[in-house]
Amino acid sequence: MTHRIQCTCGQVRGEIVQPRRAMRAVCYCRDCQTYAHLLRRADQVLDAAGGTDVIATPASNLAITAGREHLACVSLSPRGLLRWYAACCDTPVANTPRDWKLPYVGLVHTCLRQPDPLERSFPQVEIRIYTKSAHGAVPADTALPGKLHFLRMVMRLTGMRLTGAYKSTPLFSASGEPVAAPRVAGTEEIEAARRAATA
Repeated sequence: MTHRIQCTCGQVRGEIVQPRRAMRAVCYCRDCQTYAHLLRRADQVLDAAGGTDVIATPASNLAITAGREHLACVSLSPRGLLRWYAACCDTPVANTPRDWKLPYVGLVHTCLRQPDPLERSFPQVEIRIYTKSAHGAVPADTALPGKLHFLRMVMRLTGMRLTGAYKSTPLFSASGEPVAAPRVAGTEEIEAARRAATA
C-alpha cells in the first residue's frame, strides 16, 4: 500500500511507494522553524512547540507523479539543505541534502495529509530531534524502537551510496543536479523569518 501526497492546490502529486521503509519524526531545529516562516506557512507547518512533523525515507521511496514542473527549492545558506516546495501554492514538500549521494528525503507533513491522512500510514512519532530549540516542553523521547529504526535507515542509506542506488530519485537529474535550480534565500528575508520564529 502506498501513501499518496499532494500540495495544497493539488497540482503537485506523488506517493511514498513503501511506507514501511519510512519513519515519522518531529524536528524542532531553528532552520526548520525559519523555513516555515520564510514560506509564510508557520501556522500550517509548526506545532505549538515549533516542531515540524516529517516522514524520513530513502529518496528512491518517493515518486512524483504530477506537477514536477511546479517544484522549487530554497536553501538558508550556500551549503544548507535543499528545502523543496510547490511553487504553485508554497506548500512545503521535502528536505534533502545537497549531495544526492546522501539519498535521504524528509517529507514535510503538509503534503502528506491530503488525500491520505498522515496517521493512516504513520500513526506514531518515532523520534524527536533538536528538542533544545523547542518553544516549551515536548514529550519525552524514550522510544527505543524509533531509535533502532533510525539506525536501520542510516545503514540502508549507506548501502545505497555504496551500490549506486542513490541515483534513483525524482528530485535530482541523472547527472546529480537538482531538478529545480536552488535559490539561496537573502539575508534580510532569513533574518525576518528567524525573528518571526522566535517571537
